[in-house]
Amino acid sequence: MIITQTPFRMSFFGGGTDMESFFNEHGGAVISTTFDKYCYVNVRHLPPFFDYRNELSYSKTERVVSVDEIVHPAIRNAMQMLNMHEIRLTYEADLPARSGLGTSSSFAVGMLNAFYALKGKYADKKKLADEAIYLERELCKESGGWQDQIAASFGGLNRISFSSDGYEVQPIIIETQRKEQLNNNLMMFFTGFTRFSSDIQKANATGNGKIDKTAQLKEMLSLVDVAQNILTDSKSDLDDFGRLLDHTWKLKRQTGSAVSTSNIDALYEKGIKAGALGGKLLGAGGGGFLVFYVQPEYQQSVRKAMSDLLYIPFKFENGGTRVIYYKAEDYQLKEDNQQ
Repeated sequence: MIITQTPFRMSFFGGGTDMESFFNEHGGAVISTTFDKYCYVNVRHLPPFFDYRNELSYSKTERVVSVDEIVHPAIRNAMQMLNMHEIRLTYEADLPARSGLGTSSSFAVGMLNAFYALKGKYADKKKLADEAIYLERELCKESGGWQDQIAASFGGLNRISFSSDGYEVQPIIIETQRKEQLNNNLMMFFTGFTRFSSDIQKANATGNGKIDKTAQLKEMLSLVDVAQNILTDSKSDLDDFGRLLDHTWKLKRQTGSAVSTSNIDALYEKGIKAGALGGKLLGAGGGGFLVFYVQPEYQQSVRKAMSDLLYIPFKFENGGTRVIYYKAEDYQLKEDNQQ
């Protein structure tokens, strides 16, 4: 039996520039962190007592004979890719799916990590990130960028740079006290609205959502350097990080009609009026979690303004995906027994 623990990510700057269609031509970069909210994937071989050969529990339960019958596209494609059979898989998480925290990619990374461990093989963080990107973007044909899979796999506070040659993960070196101050000045609230990130990406690329967003994305990319300098230069005013979040959110809202809603806009303005220096909706847009940068003296006021929303305290984490339970199995596939 294998249990993996994989963190969710919070993206601050550069979101959208991690799309292959953009960074192959213009380059791309994001600043993001993982934090102490996780998804857990429990995998073992299915005991040979049932008339089905695979049991999968997520928001639904599937019991099927053939891997080809599996409805969940990521599970089906991952099992086919790694030649997995007779599997019992259970997924659970600290936070809801479709909420802008890269949950589907964290699941993909954690599942691949568990499958490799069950096969008795080690997969390093880059291999897991690369294969999760391939799984979601190529095999499952889901729209989106590359940052979520990389963040979930590597963990930590990073600048991830993209180019036609691939990507590079650069940990942001920041004084411990300054990093704690950043963490303490960030407040996260659940709006209650959930959506599929890939659906938002598609909506912004077609129909009424289709606009030329190259100029906005280029400016959002330029802000990554500015934000990184604020974090790493101890002489810089850390509050400028919050003000820059406000700037990048306003640019993000210009990149597609599905990024925000009137309800989200109203909630954001309430937070700003209550004292937040800046903030943004996490993920592709449309709903999920709002994060604000709030100086300590205004945090009670912001909590009161957001009293209709669920407040989610969190701490940064640095580990990325990991196997937290490993017990080797002496297991022979039913297919082998029948030969």
